[in-house]
Amino acid sequence: MENLINIFFQAAFIDNMIFTFFFGMCSYLAVSKTVKTAVGLGAAVIFVLGVTIPVNYLLDTYVLQEGALAWLDPSYAEYDLSFLSFIMFIAVIASIVQLVEMLVEKFSPALYGALGIFLPLIAVNCAILGGALFMQQKAFANVGEATSYGLGAGFGWFIAIVLIAAIRERIKYSHVPAPVKGVGMAFILTGLMGLAFLGFLGFKLV
Repeated sequence: MENLINIFFQAAFIDNMIFTFFFGMCSYLAVSKTVKTAVGLGAAVIFVLGVTIPVNYLLDTYVLQEGALAWLDPSYAEYDLSFLSFIMFIAVIASIVQLVEMLVEKFSPALYGALGIFLPLIAVNCAILGGALFMQQKAFANVGEATSYGLGAGFGWFIAIVLIAAIRERIKYSHVPAPVKGVGMAFILTGLMGLAFLGFLGFKLV
């Protein structure tokens, strides 16, 4: 249990998708104008990462890796389908995003309208695919660790977009020099918050 908590907090704060790797910046900048839409998209990203990463972990462990098919028959142990990783990961992500889009449209039409094109674009959000590839690189011991990592990475992305949205809402009432209004100021704020999140590197998870 302690290990799962460590993986979660490491993914959320130390290896934050936005502030450490700058993954998913397009939707992060476009949808962070209000806190309401930021919370909606952030929650969708948590769900998508929390589901796709364990599913992709199982797919990678039991189908794609070299020798992974040995559970079917020992004669299949020599097969290596790892070259299909990208396309299979993307197929899983696209399927889950389609499900999320249908659920949001049904239960929250207002949020669905506010998010617009950026909801289906979660499927091509590099933070989602990046999470799957990091999962593959980290070689987790079991699906529980992969799930904890997915939820942590999603929560980290959620924190990032909600923080920037809250600041951008307040900054609308401040005097901002014309050359850095809008996206320019968002980039500056993101850089400063990225520097702040570097402070989490000093934490030793036990």
